Amino acid sequence: MSETILKAMNISKQYGNHKALDKVSFEIKRGMIYGLIGENGAGKSTFMRVIMGLITVDEGNMELFGETDRKGLQRARRRMGQSIETPGLYPDLTARENLRVQAANGGVSEREIDHLLELMKLEHSGKKKAKNFSLGMRQRLAIASTLITNPEFLVLDEPTNGLDPAGIVEMREIIHRLVTQRGITVLLSSHLLDELSQIATHYGILHHGKLIKELSKEELAREARQYIELETTEVQRAVTVLDELGIRDYEVKNQHEVNIFERLDDVATINRSLVKADVDVLRIGTTRQKLEDYFLNLTGGKTHA
Repeated sequence: MSETILKAMNISKQYGNHKALDKVSFEIKRGMIYGLIGENGAGKSTFMRVIMGLITVDEGNMELFGETDRKGLQRARRRMGQSIETPGLYPDLTARENLRVQAANGGVSEREIDHLLELMKLEHSGKKKAKNFSLGMRQRLAIASTLITNPEFLVLDEPTNGLDPAGIVEMREIIHRLVTQRGITVLLSSHLLDELSQIATHYGILHHGKLIKELSKEELAREARQYIELETTEVQRAVTVLDELGIRDYEVKNQHEVNIFERLDDVATINRSLVKADVDVLRIGTTRQKLEDYFLNLTGGKTHA
């Protein structure tokens, strides 16, 4: 059994009439990349601030590296690194100078700096000041700053937010390297499930402060299941044919599209039956439910047509 790094038990936090967190419970074990997914305002940042001890809770308990009392949690947080929202960088300093300051603040030696600059692809930033960095460079420097104290558990709030596609891929690769090469456990948040699905090993879906679902990467792949996508100008006649074939698990998506969730290996047979019944088939084939649609279905949002 893997060691439990973080265990949250019925964490609640209220601001006025707004319940930011409502009895949130979950467990993160060593080696996980746990993705907290939710729309803006779902409670992701609030939960991360609770973990870091930046805000107090109204209800519930937390266990961090086995510690549960106030002093123990303070000790445990020294084994953590975090980059929540705006990273605390010194704009008039270079990447190396920023890391030197962070090393001094953390009471650690500077011997890791060269390795971190290389890890974050900042080794050639030279005398360029942080205020002149691209957003991706600033994000990477912020993570390097959190790594200077060799944390075992890293908390990252929307680490790919605002990055271009190349920057997103780069950030994913860096997080993977931190886990595989340094053995770091990661909690990160995003409002995009499709983005998280390419990096996380486990997921918790927050909605209006409640944790409405937890699942592993494998469970997500099963739940965001494959289906046959049928495009036709004659949906009603197509549905009649499906009923005659004994197919019951289907969904009329819009006036031109039907998704069929069973008999995925019978595409040719279904197509022949439709053509035989003079149904005009524009396109038919197996596909996978879009992860964003799956997420929106779970949270009661509208899927894209």
